Amino acid sequence: MLGICRGRRKFLAASLSLLCIPAITWIYLFAGSFEDGKPVSLSPLESQAHSPRYTASSQRDRESLEVRVREVEEENRSLRRQLSLAQGQVPVHRRGNHSKTYSMEEGTGDSENLRAGIVAGNSSECGQQPAVEKCETIHVAIVCAGYNASRDVVTLVKSVLFHRRNPLHFHLIADSIAEQILATLFQTWMVPAVRVDFYNADELKSEVSWIPNKHYSGIYGLMKLVLTKTLPANLERVIVLDTDITFATDIAELWAVFHKFKGVILLLLDKLRKMKWEQMWRLTAERELMGMLSTSLADQDIFNAVIKQNPFLVYQLPCFWNVQLSDHTRSEQCYRDVSDLKVIHWNSPKKLRVKNKHVEFFRNLYLTFLEYDGNLLRRELFGCPSETDVNSENLQKQLSELDEDDLCYEFRRERFTVHRTHLYFLHYEFEPATDNTDVTLVAQLSMDRLQMLEAICKHWEGPISLALYLSDAEAQQFLRYAQGSEVLMSRHNVGYHIVYKEGQFYPVNLLRNVAMKHISTPYMFLSDIDFLPMYGLYEYLRKSVIQLDLANTKKAMIVPAFETLRYRLSFPKSKAELLSMLDMGTLFTFRYHVWTKGHAPTNFAKWRTATMPYRVEWEADFEPYVVVRRDCSEYDRRFVGFGWNKVAHIMELDAQEYEFTVLPNAYMIHMPHAPSFDITKFRSNKQYRICLKTLKEEFQQDMSRRYGFAALKYLTAENNS
Repeated sequence: MLGICRGRRKFLAASLSLLCIPAITWIYLFAGSFEDGKPVSLSPLESQAHSPRYTASSQRDRESLEVRVREVEEENRSLRRQLSLAQGQVPVHRRGNHSKTYSMEEGTGDSENLRAGIVAGNSSECGQQPAVEKCETIHVAIVCAGYNASRDVVTLVKSVLFHRRNPLHFHLIADSIAEQILATLFQTWMVPAVRVDFYNADELKSEVSWIPNKHYSGIYGLMKLVLTKTLPANLERVIVLDTDITFATDIAELWAVFHKFKGVILLLLDKLRKMKWEQMWRLTAERELMGMLSTSLADQDIFNAVIKQNPFLVYQLPCFWNVQLSDHTRSEQCYRDVSDLKVIHWNSPKKLRVKNKHVEFFRNLYLTFLEYDGNLLRRELFGCPSETDVNSENLQKQLSELDEDDLCYEFRRERFTVHRTHLYFLHYEFEPATDNTDVTLVAQLSMDRLQMLEAICKHWEGPISLALYLSDAEAQQFLRYAQGSEVLMSRHNVGYHIVYKEGQFYPVNLLRNVAMKHISTPYMFLSDIDFLPMYGLYEYLRKSVIQLDLANTKKAMIVPAFETLRYRLSFPKSKAELLSMLDMGTLFTFRYHVWTKGHAPTNFAKWRTATMPYRVEWEADFEPYVVVRRDCSEYDRRFVGFGWNKVAHIMELDAQEYEFTVLPNAYMIHMPHAPSFDITKFRSNKQYRICLKTLKEEFQQDMSRRYGFAALKYLTAENNS
């Protein structure tokens, strides 16, 4: 009898199966249910031979399928006989329905019976359990598709990284959406001793699309069936995980299970390769589907059916490796104490709202990793060599060249900080107009500006790209806020990109660059989150794009900016109303009383009577809000927090010979808010202002190197201002 021992942690009982299949062996955390410890096979429907659904054509297809099944079955009988012989020559690990498991309390030597602790029948001492070598790489495969699943993967990965002591290699079978999101996330996460490979799930659809499936996971819920064909042929072992799993222990403990069965696996793999797993599961699926319309548990139904016919393929593990929390499982029989947990499986559509007397404990454990600061998981595995990462090496070289005694060191260092980034945190769905005039509103924000989102969505019906600077905990608060908003949930053309907090400065220009980079329209409106665009501005800009021929000219269309000091404002519905409010003192030109130079070149006096677009010239400190082509230059990352972040960008556009054109019937209004933390630092900290001045001078020198003689005017203008 395989013993369950209590070492540093207590163990519980659950259902995890070790599948030995050709070219690869996996541990798979099953999402389906089991009856009396046995996998449940597909449940055939009652005969529907006389149903109108079954036409003469479908009857012929069924007869043809039956012939095919009989042909392949004969071959499989022969192969099963070979496996049976092999089975008699080695220890067979089957789960006995009435077996008992005993646990040894640490330091006491007492043994006690664990309820439902049914495990496989081979003898093993916990203390003799082979350990995973210090630097042995653990391979993990996950199927992930879509925006929501990508969020779930992050929580799963956090729980794995938190406990791990070994290098990890993640094999992600993902659609194009999940790959884009997760590739960026791992690239910017920069966790040592972690490798990630992607496999195109869309290319695998044809392998399983013929299987009718009612499970909410859709076609991606069947992808695990083809892992042997998808993953590298030289990969012998992999742990296959669902996305709705939370680890409560080191995944190496699960990986160590493979060591127990080394002799068995080597022998069975040789036989199973001859048997061909692809043929096995396809044959089983075809046979089972003859008596039912579709699967209800996706790949789980097919795995269960294969296991029922070939029980020697399975090694059942104690269920503490898969404590399932759907309402139809008997999870409470799986453990005596919540500290016994190894893996929690949220395999219920209700997720955190499941019925369980310990649900608060489970929820808190899950929320711990959900809101855990992922930056803390960037710890080195000392003594384990990591693969050479060119980006990481370049980053370290750049940082090493900085002078740590420089009073502006922290400012300079921020330019090279890699912020963990989660693209498309919520579902996104948008196709640009075919006339190539579409415009995306681009902005950035932090937690204290969330209240602006609904208002902006009401004013701007076009696509929006937002970069949000949040902590892990704040990201979850934002998620709850968005999911509770009818306005935000009704909009699928808003891309929310989370840039996780790190360092002491607000990386305003990095955020703008992230939002700019992930637009799908040919043009973008570079705005700020505190501004509400006029009603109808989206359509007006699309018409202006055509009128000013932005596709073939280097123009930056200026949207004049105004402001109000009133928190409650009757927003002007026309230019005439806005001019009236200007005259009454309800509105002002933006920052006229504190930073006139920033928008003075817009020439508001001319704008009042203008009916046609008009050109203005660049002046020192000019920082208008503009509409440009998507191939526009990025913002300079050296400017963080408050000061010169937009000014530098407009200066560079002018150096690139952009023509600034003011739109006569467009406007935006800045809404009042409390001063930001960064502007407070600028006003109160002399060293902050000194460093900003130093960065400005260095930027102008860089401009001179890049643009030559034409950039001299910026030095002259700065000296005269």
